[in-house]
Amino acid sequence: MANSAQARKRARQASAQRDHNMSQRSELRTAIKKVRKAIEAGDKAAAQAVYQSSVSVIDSIADKQIIHKNKAARHKSRLSLAVKGMA
Repeated sequence: MANSAQARKRARQASAQRDHNMSQRSELRTAIKKVRKAIEAGDKAAAQAVYQSSVSVIDSIADKQIIHKNKAARHKSRLSLAVKGMA
């Protein structure tokens, strides 16, 4: 338990930051799911459009260091391959 004023403040800040980071991660997962759903629907043009918007979400979250840049690159690469692999 936080005993000093400084420790109490840091606990408050950590909690707020955790909530914000969880929200950002949720946004990332949603963006990835949207691309996967568009791919399953079979509409390549729509999938490419959704992919482009999700890339900006992935990059912004990586820039904020919520996920590692290599993880962001891996997500983008796999989604890109899936979109390009559509018939």
